[in-house]
Amino acid sequence: MLKTLLIVGAGSFTGGILRYLLSKVVQNWGFHSFPAGTFLVNILGCLAIGLFYGLFERSNLMNVNLRLFLTVGLCGGFTTFSTFINESFQMIKDANFFYLSIYVGMSLLVGLFMVYLGYSLIKWL
Repeated sequence: MLKTLLIVGAGSFTGGILRYLLSKVVQNWGFHSFPAGTFLVNILGCLAIGLFYGLFERSNLMNVNLRLFLTVGLCGGFTTFSTFINESFQMIKDANFFYLSIYVGMSLLVGLFMVYLGYSLIKWL
């Protein structure tokens, strides 16, 4: 278990650093009113996790530890949005549209509400 945690942690560390650097570079290109850095990170993270899972299904090129490092660690540290989209895609592949709509809808609505709640609590205190 410790080995798995270290593998995921190393991937998360790498992904987090990449997210920070890429976002900072893109935002410095002059985007001030639109979060272009975060948008690009989310889109690239989706591409990466799609490529990784496509490779996993196509062959056994990657062992379990490398899969954990690349998906849970690297992509998760880079952007959890890629995991959200990949899970949604898996539900589409499985024709599980009922749970897909609940997952996507609730993630957006409850997520926005929780940000508002957290912000409001701090402003109120």
